[in-house]
Amino acid sequence: MELILKKDVENLGFKDDMVNVKNGYGRNFLIPQGFAELATPSAKKVLAETLKQRAFKEQKNIDEAKKQAAKLNGLELKLTAKAGGGDKMFGSITNADLADALAKEGVELDKKFIAIAGGNIKRLGQYEATLRFHREVISTFTFDVVAEA
Repeated sequence: MELILKKDVENLGFKDDMVNVKNGYGRNFLIPQGFAELATPSAKKVLAETLKQRAFKEQKNIDEAKKQAAKLNGLELKLTAKAGGGDKMFGSITNADLADALAKEGVELDKKFIAIAGGNIKRLGQYEATLRFHREVISTFTFDVVAEA
């Protein structure tokens, strides 16, 4: 089944992408949830016109995303957390905590666009996260988790 995505769908595609999915997934999940619409010939024409008009705006968005990503160069971020014996923490550090710390440093990014390698962090140390500023601007960021003094 060929569909046009109305929203970004994790592990499938971005908004305005044409994707092929199994019939049940499209009929029972994507279309009822409002994530996609059928790729009829008229919908394909509308999509082509929309993409043509959006090309200029898109370049502006890409440039803005690259500026945001450039702010990460040379940025050393240390997140503090309460820790017990050894390097085990009380609680965990999530992508929301990382988003808040980045916002304090002037890099605005929604938590859903941050992926920490291995999921939630439960030990002290150095970690790496993938930050998606735009579908074409993805960068990796290294940060440290240290114990509170």
